[in-house]
Amino acid sequence: MSTAFFTPDPETVAASRIADFARLQGMDPGDYAALHQWSVTDLEGFWGAVWEYFDIDADTPYEQVLAEERMPGARWFPGATLNYAHHALRNLAEDDAAILALDETGSGYEVTGGRLRALVASVAATLRDLGVGKGDRVVGYLPNTPHAIVAFLAAASLGAVWSVCGQDYAPKAAADRFAQLEPTVLIAADGYLFNGTIHDRRDAVLELAHALPTLKATLLVDHMGLPWPSQAYPSLVVPWKDASTRTEELACVPVPFDHPLWVVFSSGTTGLPKGIVHSHGGVLLEHLKTLGLHSDLGPGDRLLWYTTTHWMMWNLVASTLLAGATTCTYDGSPAPFAKLDRLWELAARHRVTVFGTSPQYLLGMAKFGIDPSVHDLSSIRVVGCTGSALPASAYPWVRDHVGEHVLLASISGGTDIVSGFAGSAPNTPIWSGELSAPHLGVALAAYDSEGFPVIDQVGELVVTRPMPSMPLYFWNDPDGSRYRDAYFSSYPGVWRHGDWITVTGHGSVIVHGRSDSTLNRNGVRLGSADIHDVVERLPEIAEALVIGAEEPDGGYWMPLFVVPAAGVALDDTLREKIRNAVRTGASPRHVPDEILEVPGIPHTRTGKKLEVPIKRLLQGAPVEQVVNPATVDSPELIDHYVRLGAERREGRTTA
Repeated sequence: MSTAFFTPDPETVAASRIADFARLQGMDPGDYAALHQWSVTDLEGFWGAVWEYFDIDADTPYEQVLAEERMPGARWFPGATLNYAHHALRNLAEDDAAILALDETGSGYEVTGGRLRALVASVAATLRDLGVGKGDRVVGYLPNTPHAIVAFLAAASLGAVWSVCGQDYAPKAAADRFAQLEPTVLIAADGYLFNGTIHDRRDAVLELAHALPTLKATLLVDHMGLPWPSQAYPSLVVPWKDASTRTEELACVPVPFDHPLWVVFSSGTTGLPKGIVHSHGGVLLEHLKTLGLHSDLGPGDRLLWYTTTHWMMWNLVASTLLAGATTCTYDGSPAPFAKLDRLWELAARHRVTVFGTSPQYLLGMAKFGIDPSVHDLSSIRVVGCTGSALPASAYPWVRDHVGEHVLLASISGGTDIVSGFAGSAPNTPIWSGELSAPHLGVALAAYDSEGFPVIDQVGELVVTRPMPSMPLYFWNDPDGSRYRDAYFSSYPGVWRHGDWITVTGHGSVIVHGRSDSTLNRNGVRLGSADIHDVVERLPEIAEALVIGAEEPDGGYWMPLFVVPAAGVALDDTLREKIRNAVRTGASPRHVPDEILEVPGIPHTRTGKKLEVPIKRLLQGAPVEQVVNPATVDSPELIDHYVRLGAERREGRTTA
């Protein structure tokens, strides 16, 4: 067994909520493996214990924990009625900060628990007067500010269904999502801040409103102080100030456990994005487990996790309130030009206890020589990291530049379950480049090509027993066929997520990347993340992308595309340096066939590299079948890869 990079302090473990939870079950608080085993072999016992531990306040009791276990179609807590918004607001101290609103300038303000309840009550009453009721849809075109959380909780309190996306989405891209839902009300801001620039979105809001014919009203939020012009909106216009300043009593509508809470959307790189529907009760239990037990969040804690409103991490950020902790919203660039370490500065100033980010952010800090430890980061207990696999090189950097006491929690999950499959907990050791263990309640395994679980071998990430936060259904999928095809077509009755993982002999999980983008050279499966990690550590390289393309003649082409750092040219010397780095840092099998300079790497708007779409474009697939440019952060880059593919195919044909 390899040596752990980090072993939790026994006193810290003993004082954690997960230890308290384990003791109440009569289990050893330091034995995470035993606790996890119980959590996946006795689903009713475990989830019933989560319900009791977090004191779920149901209006009517449940009849049993799990009425049907099949996947898809598990029925959780039948008979129970409750409301997510009630639980988000019930534990907030009247005069303490519930939300800290921060931005890239370093300024901010707080919203106390009492103020948040008053805002939610007022906006909920406004929505109700506009005809919004149980099951109606309310959508937000909003940056990551308290307005989005208030609007979400107001909608949820009525039993309405919420959906939101950031304003960097073009109106058409937002409409591709929202029009599917036939929303009753749109809530939109005048603009947002990014890298020192105010982005005026007033015209975009008007265009979006015209693309949503079912709207009864549009609530206009004055976030950047831009005056709203008197233009012809297709429905009633209500200023946010009027909607949020009423004196009202908050009354949350009880709904069944499996009543829809929100619709989150897939990246939508092809066709219309899929609307994934989650339930009030499923999200409530899953997020209390994740935030309360795995992140050890509770009253007095503060969470700052960089996200946008269209990434599922925003949903988890909003759920911080469930634990009675303070959540921080952040409007702006994670590393603005004027202050690259702004997030660390804010974390120190506001005594943040859980700091969340992405691998790209941590690697960028290291590459640019940013030292967060110039700030007092002693309050940070956990650095969470998700979005892609966190390479081993980042672990010692966090220890040396953030604090050796910090639990570095690399997490792998997805919008699909709006939570994590694997990560860490206060009572788990950490191995560099590995996720400590499957999360509680997640019956995770790696399946080989025959559908058998394997240890210390690469396999498909599967979940063999249901979770409460698995989707209720996809929007506009009446027979459930799209939902079944997405997760259950490979292994009937077993969730296949689409990631290659290794479950190690000491119980950790290594994520190798998406299984549909896995490199397969001469029958040997290779993870693209392993190559990206090595290459992007080189100071001469800003970003890299490797793909493996099957060719019509039976050949296999594995190019590496690189974006050189500013002022660096890709020449033969640098190419050889890259090959040597891959050869020694990964393996000789990982060395690419070619190394090509490109102007940039396109991503989804949640920051994931477009590995599969780029592969298919290079193979000659039409753009319209491969990627929707409106969902790409830099759509102008797509043409570059289309030309590369055409030139290669022409050269091969000519030759």
